[in-house]
Amino acid sequence: MDNGEERTPELTTLQQKVEYMVEKTFPGEKISGRVFADLVKERGGSLSHSYFSNILAGKVTSPSEEILKALGLGFGVDWRFFKDESEVVDDVVAGLQFLAKRRTGEISGLAGRGLDDDGLDPELLQFVLSLLEDNKDGRDNGPEAAAGGQSG
Repeated sequence: MDNGEERTPELTTLQQKVEYMVEKTFPGEKISGRVFADLVKERGGSLSHSYFSNILAGKVTSPSEEILKALGLGFGVDWRFFKDESEVVDDVVAGLQFLAKRRTGEISGLAGRGLDDDGLDPELLQFVLSLLEDNKDGRDNGPEAAAGGQSG
């Protein structure tokens, strides 16, 4: 039973992370190793199309830091996302969920005060996403609820 809520997938292996990023970065498209390698090259990195294909096939599990940086360039995310036991996996997933909700119109705008060049803190972004899910599920935790108002 799918209620439309996106669950955070298990992203423990390099293959899982790259498959997830292909799905989220190029939704509905079949991206070839050559196209991705060309994209990495355009962005100043280097990655062979066959190496990328081997990553997707699960044949490469422990690439060099240089390869991880090339993957980050190609997908436009922090390269550390692809490291083993990365702390940035949750941050990237939350950011992608936020962008998906923005595209579908669930989020029309967001204003933040006192933000630095890094933008929203990952915990704040996750909090915003949880508020949207609560609202969508009919569990409005808006200002009335926070002020002790009665729910009808």
